[in-house]
Amino acid sequence: MTAPLRPLRALAVGAALSAFAGPALADLVISNWDGYMAPDAIAGFTAATGEAAEMVVHATNEEIMGKLIASGGKGFDVVFVSSPFAEVLNKMGLLEPIDPAKVPNLANLYPEATALPHDPGNTFSVPYAWGTTGLCYRSDLVSPEPTSWKDLLTPSEANRGKVTLLGTDRWLLAAGFLARGYSVNDTDPAHLDEVVADLTAAKSTMLAFDDTTFYSKLVSGEATLAHAWDGWCNYGIAENPAIRFTVPVEGSDLWVDTMVVLKASNNKDGAFKFINYILDADNHRWAAENILYKVPNKPAMDSLSPDLVAKFPNMGMTPAELLKLEQLRDVGDAARAYSRAVSAVKAAN
Repeated sequence: MTAPLRPLRALAVGAALSAFAGPALADLVISNWDGYMAPDAIAGFTAATGEAAEMVVHATNEEIMGKLIASGGKGFDVVFVSSPFAEVLNKMGLLEPIDPAKVPNLANLYPEATALPHDPGNTFSVPYAWGTTGLCYRSDLVSPEPTSWKDLLTPSEANRGKVTLLGTDRWLLAAGFLARGYSVNDTDPAHLDEVVADLTAAKSTMLAFDDTTFYSKLVSGEATLAHAWDGWCNYGIAENPAIRFTVPVEGSDLWVDTMVVLKASNNKDGAFKFINYILDADNHRWAAENILYKVPNKPAMDSLSPDLVAKFPNMGMTPAELLKLEQLRDVGDAARAYSRAVSAVKAAN
């Protein structure tokens, strides 16, 4: 299996936002991360509905946020963003309320996916994929097997220099917060200072901050333990079955990627048709089978091959198990403090 490019779903709205550069004109414009839906999804949607559509690609949440804020949402109809960003866009008045009468396939969502803390009832966002973050490791090279966030931050002598941490603000800080028993959405400045000190100390024991190639390092043996999104750990498992994923005993985050409709859209009916098309069980299953992320669509997940779930055990995590974890939320002005904290960690000697 060749692992697709994983979307860089960074979760801190920085002070600097990219300038607006509008996409080409079309009846319906969808912006998504590269490789995050089926290559023929747009053609299939057009064939099924008669709606002409095109997809443009954004690399990160920050990139598309810059464009949406600069333009007031004009030029886009449906956008894929992580849930904290959907919260921000909704607070700014840029999102169209979801009309359930126009999205009948909302009925395919798990009940838990209709009661997510950021948007109970899916009033302004529709979940597309969800999962968590944890420890991805070589079970044949790590003994005893890791169980705690502290195994990342204060690794054993055998693992020193062979550990990677995610460098994106929210997830890097979450590892530090969780290791101390704090919330992944903690905004207490004193707690943030503690985490900065812990992460700075951890730098001397690390191989790298790595959001994109950590699974390859595990496959080669250059790394033995990685801070990882569940879906991307699966890319390593696909190449080496000795690689495993576990959620630390302290718990972890629940991340949710969503689809939203822009209030400035000139084709809201088409936008709802597109979301409904994606929520069709056969269409939504593509993401689970091809990018190895769990989707919050019950008939889609129920139709997965048992062999796939056996090979990638974290694909079998239930909605109830995911909802025991703490969802990443918009932290408001604290996002800037988060960004400064991460910059300080990375700049430290």
